[in-house]
Amino acid sequence: NFKETDLFVIENVGNLVCPAGFDLGEDDRVVMVSIPEGDDKPIKYPVMFRKASAVLINKIDLLAYTNFNMTKIKKDALNINPDLKIFEISCTTGEGLDNWFDWLKEQVRKKRDED
Repeated sequence: NFKETDLFVIENVGNLVCPAGFDLGEDDRVVMVSIPEGDDKPIKYPVMFRKASAVLINKIDLLAYTNFNMTKIKKDALNINPDLKIFEISCTTGEGLDNWFDWLKEQVRKKRDED
C-alpha cells in the first residue's frame, strides 16, 4: 500500500544515460558516483545531474588513493544544477551518512506536509 509508504527507492541498473530520460513519478532523483570511477560523471552525464536533487559521492575513504578531484566534480555538478545537494559519504566507514539520512528524513517530512 503506497499510501502508507514514506520512502520508496528505485535503483537504476546500468549507466547514467537511460534513467535520466524516464519519469517514474519520483519526488527526487539522487545520483551516486564512486571515487574509483572518476570525477568526470557530471560532464559525461549532464542530463542526469540536471534532473537530480542530490548527489552522493561514495567511497570517500579511498580518496587518498586516487587522482579524483573533489573540487572539480562539485564545480562541474553545480554548474549543471546549482540546486544540487552534495553529500560526501563512505558506506565502509559511515562518514557523511548522518547528513545523507537527515536529508532523506527532511524530504519525507516535506512530502507528508504537502499531503
